[in-house]
Amino acid sequence: MPATLLHTHRVEKPWGRHDLGFGFDDAPQDGEPVGEVWFQEPGDHQPDLLIKYLFTGKKLSVQVHPDDEQAHQRDLPRGKDECWTILAAKPGATIALGPKAPMTRDQLRAAALDGDIEKELDWVPIHAGEFLYAPSGTIHAIGGGLTLIEVQQNSETTYRLYDYGSDRELHLDDGVAVADLEPYRAVPSPGQVDLHRTILVEGPKFVLERWSSGTHGVALPDGTTGWIVPITGSGSVAGVEFKAGECATVTGTETVTTSADADLLFAYPGTRRI
Repeated sequence: MPATLLHTHRVEKPWGRHDLGFGFDDAPQDGEPVGEVWFQEPGDHQPDLLIKYLFTGKKLSVQVHPDDEQAHQRDLPRGKDECWTILAAKPGATIALGPKAPMTRDQLRAAALDGDIEKELDWVPIHAGEFLYAPSGTIHAIGGGLTLIEVQQNSETTYRLYDYGSDRELHLDDGVAVADLEPYRAVPSPGQVDLHRTILVEGPKFVLERWSSGTHGVALPDGTTGWIVPITGSGSVAGVEFKAGECATVTGTETVTTSADADLLFAYPGTRRI
């Protein structure tokens, strides 16, 4: 099929929230908080990318992901580059991105073990409308009070370095081995390329565009899937309708039509925009 509306999968997390918004029903107050909503195709399907909403009530663990080469050494299909489009942020919300100063691997291990890693990381103030790209190897921790869309390589390989004293397993050997020990450097975004189209990421693992309302043509190479993620508004492609809180995939050459209030993301694997 040229277009498909994906299933949603709500994931309960201790750091999640009951109040969601952005097209999603709130979680029951007497139930567990929801931290993530994944978009998935039915069946045994392993796409190149994974799209999630995150709803954070508390800090997530300090973690790092391997790159493709490091993942292949462990017989894993791919590493994990990821990026975040910030939809809402409470006052004082932050994300940790890399160390404040260069570290050695021994220093990173020691800081993770004694908890000093929290103060060694660069906690960046975050506001709605911002965009951040975190290549594999970036030490990071998403703070509380955020609603964001995460676009990532389809890998759940996470090496947890520190978890604020919880009893969850840490992965110090693996995490220290793959971590970038230098302060984080923002990856430049190509920016706006026409009135209704902005390129947020252009490779090396995927391209992410942000579209405003209007009609958008797509011409994807054979075997390539594109993901349409409406933040606000609604639209249709190849007879499939979508709205905020949903996600649709598209293949081939199609036209995406959107409502006047539409604001959406369009993601696809590759190194260059189509």
